[in-house]
Amino acid sequence: MLVKRSLFSNIKDKLLESSKIIVLYGPRQVGKTTLTKLILQEIPLKKLEINADEQRYIEVLSSRNLDKMKLLVEGYDLLFIDEAQRIPDIGINLKILHDSLPALKIIATGSSSFDLANQTKEPLTGRTRTFTLFPIALCELKEDYNAFEIQSKLEEYLIYGMYPELLSLSNAKDKGIYLRELCSSYLYKDILEISSIRHPSKINDLLRLLAFQVGSQVSLSEIGSSLGMSKDTVASYITLLEQSFVVFRLPGFSKNLRKEVTKMDKIYFYDLGIRNAIINNLSPVRSRNDIGQLWENFLIAERMKLLNYQSAFTNTYFWRTYTGAELDYVEEREGRLHGFEFKYGERPGKPPRAWLESYPDASYERINQNNFYNFTTEEL
Repeated sequence: MLVKRSLFSNIKDKLLESSKIIVLYGPRQVGKTTLTKLILQEIPLKKLEINADEQRYIEVLSSRNLDKMKLLVEGYDLLFIDEAQRIPDIGINLKILHDSLPALKIIATGSSSFDLANQTKEPLTGRTRTFTLFPIALCELKEDYNAFEIQSKLEEYLIYGMYPELLSLSNAKDKGIYLRELCSSYLYKDILEISSIRHPSKINDLLRLLAFQVGSQVSLSEIGSSLGMSKDTVASYITLLEQSFVVFRLPGFSKNLRKEVTKMDKIYFYDLGIRNAIINNLSPVRSRNDIGQLWENFLIAERMKLLNYQSAFTNTYFWRTYTGAELDYVEEREGRLHGFEFKYGERPGKPPRAWLESYPDASYERINQNNFYNFTTEEL
């Protein structure tokens, strides 16, 4: 099944209306190439599509030689570079090309945000419009499924995640094989290829520890002790995992540092299928003891996708006091606070008294199986 991605119209419009270079980031296997090619099919321009794995293109697009690059794109209106992070000095070369041929439309995709960003950030300042594509989001599925149909597949999403390929696989065995292959072949590829890390074997050990700590504050010192690494090394590895779209952080919220915990972040996975494959547990929901962690990670990841695709200017946090009062998730939007508690069960809940006392103008909502659909799909 081909899902229409939320970024489709936005990227298409920007390509047609703007002279800026379009950069599309995202994890491997989430559909960046497919999305770009579908967009290009609807743009009536002569296009040159380049796979950056091919040496002949690498040589030209890393040459800093304007004459060579002009020969390459001569007669074309649009240049599409797939896996652009593989081309050395891609940023400065695109700057040269863009400044010389401002009418040439350019779109580049990359799976290594840290590498492509480092190459493009400074040379292309003011010349790019960047987008990030994630695994399939519920807000994208609602175009083809209604709320009842999505809810009926909820347990599958909690166990196998939302990678596009999984939607075409019909049985648990094939889904498990796909996820394990994804982890072994793609998950660390960008990190190991591009980053000169000293302990590559520790990446998987670190991810396993993070997977078991979903929903809890993460102590870098404790993880370092468990892995035989320094706190600073753990921090740098987590940053690499963030920049390669494996995990993301959620900081603590506080306006009263004496009462509220903010020193340690929580860390979540962009995709639960990846998380579950890392700990080698693809068991159904009914036989798991981590359903609370799955539910919390799922809702925060889906909300993150929704906010990103809607370009919502929102600060996101968790909230906890030293006395133990807590909310799983807090949003700060347009000067207002919105607190959320996540429970897989269907019982209604009450906000913590400390939350009401500290932030009387803030809202509170418990998100469960009955109302998660609106939380993860509605327009803000």
